[in-house]
Amino acid sequence: MKKMILSAALVMASAAAMAQKANFQLKVDMKNFATDTVLVYKGRQAKMDTLMSKNGKFAYSAAIEKPVEYTFCTPSTMRGLERKMFSLVCMPGEKAELKGDLKTRWDVTGSKYYQQYHEVDLMTEAAGKEMSSFTDSLENKLQNGGDKNAIMAEYEAKMPAMQKAKQEKILAFVAQHPDYEACATLIDEFDNIDDMEKLVDALSEQVRNGRMKAYYQPAIDYAKKRAEAEEKAKKVQASGVEAPDFTLKDIKGNDFTLSSLRGKYVVLDFWGSWCGWCIKGMPEMKKYYEKYKGKFEIVGVDCNDTEAKWKAAVEKHQLPWIHVYNPRQGGITEKYAIQGYPTKIVLNPEGKIVKTITGEDPAFYTLLDEVLGK
Repeated sequence: MKKMILSAALVMASAAAMAQKANFQLKVDMKNFATDTVLVYKGRQAKMDTLMSKNGKFAYSAAIEKPVEYTFCTPSTMRGLERKMFSLVCMPGEKAELKGDLKTRWDVTGSKYYQQYHEVDLMTEAAGKEMSSFTDSLENKLQNGGDKNAIMAEYEAKMPAMQKAKQEKILAFVAQHPDYEACATLIDEFDNIDDMEKLVDALSEQVRNGRMKAYYQPAIDYAKKRAEAEEKAKKVQASGVEAPDFTLKDIKGNDFTLSSLRGKYVVLDFWGSWCGWCIKGMPEMKKYYEKYKGKFEIVGVDCNDTEAKWKAAVEKHQLPWIHVYNPRQGGITEKYAIQGYPTKIVLNPEGKIVKTITGEDPAFYTLLDEVLGK
């Protein structure tokens, strides 16, 4: 009994010490977020905390050294069974309150920073209203059986101009409010390095060189690395380039070498069991594998999975082609400069790249018809 009392006292003392160190405080009252447990993540991988919740209400405090975006979600969300989550840029020395409805809208109040954050949020929502309405209309067309190719063509024709218009509105707002620290979080609305730097230049010197630099600079650094990787991908994945050979273990544990398939068309499918779009495309892949059976081979290259999850996914979805396991440090994704998933690389019988297609794109199946339907 004494040991139990002592342990409880230590836990309480530890909790009290943590509360004293905490420099960020959050209160949440969120409808349609019914869960007993809330998981707190930094990004999608680093779990930071587990909280108790009742009727969508909970409190959170943390000791943070710099601005950081945390995601709050239900356990079922992390298991892929639902999508109940929201994110917030957490600031040291600040207090925030979130109130609203997860299905419609929620608002942020609190200290001066979060009052600015709320204003920035409203502006961003208004700036992107045209884009939101457009994507909703395309989604409705898809659900009503619209032609995928026509819908994709409409998206590609109209979305760039809408995106540019939204970003121009954002930059205009920042120019009018250069002293808002919350404006620095708008870096997440841009992926072009030049536009990112325009945003930063529009901030006041105090904001630009203050505590928000720890938030926006990593985004710029990452964008530069991504741009370098994309340049590499253009060269490595270009038509006519010889595909790098590799040897990996197949699903039975035997060595498989890519060059053993010379003499036939090959599709390298870089995928993962965790990738929703990869899994969504599997039924169509199976149809085409059967349609052109004997004319080509598919090699599924699993990425960012455990071996157990990889094997379970192949079994669950009954994928009849060749499968190889690519360890996280295997280097194959680097050799092929893979930037997204799924990525499908079509090789000719000489082992040279015909075309690379990233994403679940109908163009892939059009290409197979052109190449194999002769």
